[in-house]
Amino acid sequence: MTAPTTTSAAVRRRVTVRGTVQGVGFRPYVHRLAAGLGLTGFVGNTAHGVCIEVEGPAADVERFCGRLAEEAPPLATVTAVAVEETPATGTDPGFTIRATEQSAPGRTLLPPDTATCAECLRELADPADRRHRHPFITCTHCGPRFTIATAMPYDRAVTTMSAFAMCPECAREYEAPADRRFHAQPVACPDCGPRLRLVPAAGSGVRAARDGDALSQARELLAAGRILAVKGIGGYHLACDASAAHAVDTLRTRKARGDKPFAVMCADLAEAERIAEVGPAERAALTSPRRPIVLLRPRRDVRLATGVCPGSPHLGVMLPYTPVHTLLLGLPGDPPGPRVLVMTSGNRSGEPIVTDDDEALTRLSGLADAWLAHDRPIASPCDDSLLRIRADGTEQVLRRSRGYVPRPLRLPVPVRPALAVGGDLKNALCLGEGDLAWFGPHIGDMGDLATLEAAAAAERHLRRLTGVRPELVAADRHPGYHSSAWARRRSARLPSSAPVFVQHHHAHIASVMAQAGLDGTTPVIGVAFDGTGYGDEGTVWGGEVLVADYTGYRRLAHLAPAPLPGGDAGVANPCRTALARLWAAGLPWDPDLPSVSACTAEELRLLERQLPSGVGCASTSSMGRLFDAVSSLAGVCHRAGYEAQAALELEAQACQAWDLDTAAYPFGDRFDPAPVLRALLTDLRRGTPVPVIAARFHRGVAHTVAALCRRARRDTGLDTVALTGGVFANALLESASAELLRDDGFTVLLHGEVPPNDGGLALGQLMVAAHGRPGHEGRKTARYETE
Repeated sequence: MTAPTTTSAAVRRRVTVRGTVQGVGFRPYVHRLAAGLGLTGFVGNTAHGVCIEVEGPAADVERFCGRLAEEAPPLATVTAVAVEETPATGTDPGFTIRATEQSAPGRTLLPPDTATCAECLRELADPADRRHRHPFITCTHCGPRFTIATAMPYDRAVTTMSAFAMCPECAREYEAPADRRFHAQPVACPDCGPRLRLVPAAGSGVRAARDGDALSQARELLAAGRILAVKGIGGYHLACDASAAHAVDTLRTRKARGDKPFAVMCADLAEAERIAEVGPAERAALTSPRRPIVLLRPRRDVRLATGVCPGSPHLGVMLPYTPVHTLLLGLPGDPPGPRVLVMTSGNRSGEPIVTDDDEALTRLSGLADAWLAHDRPIASPCDDSLLRIRADGTEQVLRRSRGYVPRPLRLPVPVRPALAVGGDLKNALCLGEGDLAWFGPHIGDMGDLATLEAAAAAERHLRRLTGVRPELVAADRHPGYHSSAWARRRSARLPSSAPVFVQHHHAHIASVMAQAGLDGTTPVIGVAFDGTGYGDEGTVWGGEVLVADYTGYRRLAHLAPAPLPGGDAGVANPCRTALARLWAAGLPWDPDLPSVSACTAEELRLLERQLPSGVGCASTSSMGRLFDAVSSLAGVCHRAGYEAQAALELEAQACQAWDLDTAAYPFGDRFDPAPVLRALLTDLRRGTPVPVIAARFHRGVAHTVAALCRRARRDTGLDTVALTGGVFANALLESASAELLRDDGFTVLLHGEVPPNDGGLALGQLMVAAHGRPGHEGRKTARYETE
């Protein structure tokens, strides 16, 4: 920063502020700061960020420039302040906010959607306030941003609030520099803002209503055990009373959700602490402006329906983040109602979250008894984020969406403008240019046309907000992925029409490397454990130890393979996977084994023919499938109704015995699970409790991770290990592996803001595509493909 001169004559400075400085009250803050120092000039939004010209006594101008970044609003993130000298004019009548420049090229950053702030909550509950019970109360410190913005620079004209003309009182607040709503783009009130309406399902016996009556009826419906579709910031939720077993079971049946856990929304922090164990780090995450779903240990005396999270070691909990949520759960003095609500994504299984009101009436028909809707359009869907807190208080994000998107990630090395489309599960795309990368919101599983269309719309929206124009498209190497086919079509519209296809586990490792700030000059030992990934020889990988950098990788070790009956379609049947693992280990299918008993006679006959011939089988080294097999062998889960159910329920069992038993099942020298299976069957026949079996398996995996990394260190001289892939979302396995590695002198890289599962895959694809594309002089270990 150029220091202003210190003479008493008036000086003028042009200041450009970059970062997350639009939609956060930065211009009103600058206005108050300048006016308080008696300075003249102006401030305005541009495509570069915020542009300021300030004039006055040199000492005051210097104070202004020094305080500018230090005292910025709570939602602002200042990344750069550039100051230029310019001639004083003496013509400014005061300090003003100028209209936004719409045409200048450049880039600025938009903040994520933010939970209702404490001041707005106070007004919401105050009968004397004109926004008492206003479902859309907001200010410069809170409310929607990403999901209402349609373009940049950020201004009301380019948001979905543009159709709502401000009433005189809101306009006065909007123009008053001392007001908290000064230039708050979503500002509205009951007289001029969006309106709520309750739409009944046919034959439900519910009557239509609007505004306050709609909310009152909605609360009555929830208290009566009915299911409500609620339109929020980033899409619809399906809600019901979490303590009403019939309501929870009905929602589970209607949504065909199987036993997949539901998340719940608690009225306040005290309610969350009544149903789950909440430590200081969990409390900070729950109450942060991001308001994610946080995985917590449920209390044993929790008074929720058992159908909320059957078989899971965790309960997903969040707090209200919109005024509508707060009003649904009740203000002081409201009639009694549910204090904990199931709050699950408003969609049918496998489909993207619903945002459009007319579409909601169709796609959620048969699921909801009524719709609590409003007329503020959603510019982009944005599902709830999900995270867990480690024992050391750090966060592991498992789904990065609302509250995080579109906050950029700083890259350790620059990349050319590129789009990475991720994978087919937990899809989230990523745009990058220079030293910044932007994840799009969580899309979900790319299994149908609606999800592909949602992904394409997410990319268009993110491009509009970031200004990135991709020159390159990266995707997963799997030839059958829907995301890879979309990448081919998307790439055909670019001058360099060939997409770059990145090996799945290489992308996982590159993802955690980028998050850790590694520039790639030194490779790492990457341990990538997940359910599936297309391997070099066309088999299914998933239990991999690679030495990797951004330009390539070499496979050092892998789990001994076994057949996967039915390929990907067989994943829903852990009992079959278990028998395939026994067959590969040369172990008999004794009739008393839980996995054998779980299979039908027809399944057994088919497997007896299928496994020796290999017909209809894929060879897999997947650690995720081994977890499935052990879960079935231990009698925990034989049929999976959702992804990773068997492994999740096995982890829940292991948690019960983790501090009671320290034994570990041994793997063979060549990362062979046969010794594990033999030891497990011996324990099973001895009557060893299932939790102890589960704990011994988890410890066995952790010990073999440490042993494999020691061997890799001897072979390569490397001592940095990256733990990645969806299997490391398992808290027990990740913590045990990391502890053993650190005790052995390794530097361990773990995922934080970037998910370890396929939700973080696109960042790794972006880094590999930028550094390992054809023509790049990479290492001899480099493997990359184009069409």
